[in-house]
Amino acid sequence: MADEQAPGPVEPCTVRIEHVTKSFGQTVAVRDLSLELRAGEVFAFLGPNGAGKTTTLKLTTGLLRPDTGTIQICGLSLQRDGRQARQYLAYVPDLPFVYEKLTGREFIQFVREMYGVPTAVATSRLARLARRLSMEDFLDHLCETYSHGMRQKVALAAALIHTPRVLVVDEPMVGLDPRTARTIRDIFRELATAGGTVFMSTHTLDVAEQVADRIGIIHHGRLIALGTLAELRRQSAVDGRLEDIFLRLTEEPTDETAPLT
Repeated sequence: MADEQAPGPVEPCTVRIEHVTKSFGQTVAVRDLSLELRAGEVFAFLGPNGAGKTTTLKLTTGLLRPDTGTIQICGLSLQRDGRQARQYLAYVPDLPFVYEKLTGREFIQFVREMYGVPTAVATSRLARLARRLSMEDFLDHLCETYSHGMRQKVALAAALIHTPRVLVVDEPMVGLDPRTARTIRDIFRELATAGGTVFMSTHTLDVAEQVADRIGIIHHGRLIALGTLAELRRQSAVDGRLEDIFLRLTEEPTDETAPLT
């Protein structure tokens, strides 16, 4: 991936979310969220369960529409120019989707055709990805036979086949062996070095601490902290690891007199 360049002109801001709110019935999942992601960065998005992480990722990819606010991808409005904006995007959900009755190679070929990637270019990219992600042994087997880790690899390869400007990934390391997890961290860094952006939601704080240039923490639908690890230390007044910072910032008030049972 290091020799690949993301398509189109490099914009200093690849994702711009402005005053976005999204509700489901009476539940406000994301509340007045404003966030900018930059070209050349890996951005980790953290939060407790139900904080609004996955909703934000789906809003960013156009799978959900905001109730209020605007979202731009590489200067294009998702609301007005959604089809063009999504050409710059790729999304890998926490439960990777593949077509059960296709082989991994056929699924990636299907994605290649959707994005109009020339056959020779896609074949070369897939050969490199298959080697790096150790997919050669199962790439031509039906997806219905895959483990979660195999599906994750194929979904990621399909997402990278058109060298997206913005790669959105939800829990990218779940179900992966340590060697593959390391390879994926390397790929994320290479994509960012080439001028792209990785927007990563994860509960694995060690991964965020190792790979992210900046970190955002969302809690009850609100962005409560944003910055580098050093900046988060200052914001939280915690001079420790990301886990300590996260726990401090998302701490809920408790009734210490309440019985355990």
